[in-house]
Amino acid sequence: MILLCCGLAAAPAFAQSGKAPDKKVAKPEVSAVSDPDIAIQMADDYFNSSRVMTADFVQTGQDGRRAEGKLYVLKPGRMRFEYAQPATMEIIADGVSVAIRDRKLKTQETYFVEQTPLKFLLKNELNLKKDVKITNVTPSKDKTVITLEDSSTFGGSSTIRLYFDAKNFNLTQWAVKDPQGYETLVVLHNIDRTTTPNLSLFHIPNEGLFSE
Repeated sequence: MILLCCGLAAAPAFAQSGKAPDKKVAKPEVSAVSDPDIAIQMADDYFNSSRVMTADFVQTGQDGRRAEGKLYVLKPGRMRFEYAQPATMEIIADGVSVAIRDRKLKTQETYFVEQTPLKFLLKNELNLKKDVKITNVTPSKDKTVITLEDSSTFGGSSTIRLYFDAKNFNLTQWAVKDPQGYETLVVLHNIDRTTTPNLSLFHIPNEGLFSE
């Protein structure tokens, strides 16, 4: 179930941060993003250029089941996956904890943000080389895929693939494989990285408190 929280992750995902990255790399032509170090720096620059994000998402599990909804991010540490009906789930990170709530079953599971695979996407200042283990960088004609491994997630190691479009090097989707090998793909649409979400969206209600 924790996989859904990153499926932020995403989170994990972003007004301007207080501190500019140490190094800015100009976006090269598509054919030039073949250098892994350049691709990684461009990914850092993308995430560090904004601390907010709102987007529509479509989530697909390994079993083919699909769900969609709205994603809200406010760094550091705040995130909300608001699933559209008929789904009854909602996932809320308040900066410290992540709650996975099922309105139909009236259940709530809580974890620390540090236990989620895409926790680093909610950092104010991201440095992929220092914050996670990068296992592969794969450029192609239409996208660049950066593959990461996180051994500190709940239940064991998780693998995360971040997909950036070749034209503007914007994050368009991610895939997370949990320690049991179950993979979830999240595709983003209508991304807004300038509007600050309402802070109330990231409040986790008291456990057991559900509105009818």
